[in-house]
Amino acid sequence: MAVSRPPTAFIPHGGGPWPVLPLGPIDAAETEALAGYMRSIAEVPAQPPSFLVVVSAHWEAPRFTVHLGSAPSMYFDYGGFPPEAYTFDWPAPGAPERGEQAIELLRGAGLRVDVEKERGFDHGTFIPLMLAYPQADVPVLQVSLKRGLDPAEHFALGQALAPLRDEGAYIIGSGNSYHNLGRLFRSDATARQHATQFDAWLNAAVTAAPAERARRLIAWERAPGARQSHPRQEHLIPLLVAAGAAESDPGRVRWQGSTNGYPVSAHDFG
Repeated sequence: MAVSRPPTAFIPHGGGPWPVLPLGPIDAAETEALAGYMRSIAEVPAQPPSFLVVVSAHWEAPRFTVHLGSAPSMYFDYGGFPPEAYTFDWPAPGAPERGEQAIELLRGAGLRVDVEKERGFDHGTFIPLMLAYPQADVPVLQVSLKRGLDPAEHFALGQALAPLRDEGAYIIGSGNSYHNLGRLFRSDATARQHATQFDAWLNAAVTAAPAERARRLIAWERAPGARQSHPRQEHLIPLLVAAGAAESDPGRVRWQGSTNGYPVSAHDFG
């Protein structure tokens, strides 16, 4: 049977263990809405993917790094939450053979690559995917961001990974379309205005024609509300990877919700 080419996606992964573990400061309706979206992530491809390629906002390395472990552990990269936040288990297998393919593709594109085998699943991976794939039966290939977080370099990373889609890879950038923790839990009308402006700009950029989409996203700092929404861009850069891997496929706004009243969007391509 021919493998259907999966789309690519940029997904919001919540905050720490949220929304898998509800948190008091966040409205229950927002929690359920985001959890419902996360459950739908597996429905985006027309048929189940052969494996997932996940680029999480919570893994940065000096160079692009590919995980070649066969059985990643859990990496609870957050603190200050109730004890149950540290008991989650999502035992999805790694994908070392696919990782070797990815390394060849990245090196062929002129990108310098490191390898590691010990890193577990951080919450940018396991929180959304334990809802999307509760059986933990789809292999996961983890690829890092590169320090410096250059948009053009990460768009190029996505372009280099794109051929894996022909092998059945569902390429996922995991971050958040809004990530200013200094404002998120304040009642700040100006910050919400900036967030709304940036969310509207981002959704228009994602749905633009591919060449224009690339131009806008790489120059994201020029957008209204950009730096107010992302004082540091690690949670936005995974979108550049998903967009680069999309090649000429159209983009769409898959879901829109909010966190404490600040707009949050999810996107897919293909």
